[in-house]
Amino acid sequence: MELRTIKIPLVSAFESSIGTEEFKEALIAIVRKDGVTAYGECVAGHGPWYSEETIASANYVICQFLAPLLFKMDIANSQQFLGLSRNVRGNNMAVACVEMALWDLLGKLKEQSISKLIRGEKREVEVGVAVGFQPSVHALVDKIASSLADGYRRIKIKIKPGYDIQPLRAIRERFPNILLQVDANAAYTLNDLHLLKQLDEFNLLLIEQPLAHDDLFNHSKLQKQLSTPICLDESIRSVEIALQAIEIDACRIINIKPGRVRGLECSKQIHDLCMRRKIPVWCGGMLETGIGRAFNVALASLPGFTLPGDTSASRNYFKKDITTPEFELTNNGTLEVPLEPGIGVQVNEKLVDSYTIAKNILTPE
Repeated sequence: MELRTIKIPLVSAFESSIGTEEFKEALIAIVRKDGVTAYGECVAGHGPWYSEETIASANYVICQFLAPLLFKMDIANSQQFLGLSRNVRGNNMAVACVEMALWDLLGKLKEQSISKLIRGEKREVEVGVAVGFQPSVHALVDKIASSLADGYRRIKIKIKPGYDIQPLRAIRERFPNILLQVDANAAYTLNDLHLLKQLDEFNLLLIEQPLAHDDLFNHSKLQKQLSTPICLDESIRSVEIALQAIEIDACRIINIKPGRVRGLECSKQIHDLCMRRKIPVWCGGMLETGIGRAFNVALASLPGFTLPGDTSASRNYFKKDITTPEFELTNNGTLEVPLEPGIGVQVNEKLVDSYTIAKNILTPE
């Protein structure tokens, strides 16, 4: 196994209530076996803003605890790896990075796409675009107009107290009928109920993660006060937590991010639970490179993903992605599901080398 920390400049800075990103830092796991090279991507950030995990902590956990599991025995599939890693509590993003590399390896060894391995059904998936905070309402509306002109079917904007009602009112005045949703990244509390209740007037698809990342109870209280569905993101870290959230009506929609929930296998389990409970799901994004995007698009090919996801085209964020072909929006406002073995796209190793800021090669002792 080889771990690469890479740093890619973004086309433009991306700002949310968590902070501002001008570069995408990512931890890439490269696994080699029987002449096959496979890849996984860790979605942890440079700092513990979205979750407690960071690139540094994930690197440590993979090196010290997860890589030795791979070297200990001939692991046949991701389910076996998850069983072996059950004693590693939390650290979902680190586990997911390795788990997804194993899916890529399995797909390449079996000459099947990841979508086929997980029994995905769609050849194209609907996607939207996430728009970060802009310097003015006018700039925000112009940014949305540009995204719609590109062909995106759904717009998501970031909100926080003081940047919510006015921007939404301006958007609805200009675009009264577009599919629109908001993402708070846990920026509000129940003390902001008067603000959150006003969001009902804007005909939103959903309000994503309005309250604290670990607070199902108050989300349940809030959902009773709103007609707009709450969608949980940061709160959903396992199928067990997803079930709890559904049982207490803490949300009516769930955002599934494989990196957040320990990988594709756990993502499938949450998808299946939501299908049984008739809870819509969609695939969120973490500004992934083409490696992570390939996993997201494959996951979104499952039938329960009925809402447009956040996995937009590569050029929306990167001048040059590390995979070929890059993900491009079709004329239908969708992304095609890769059908080649494994992740279905080729990794540009020279470009990865140029973006690499740290490297760690791990071998069996």
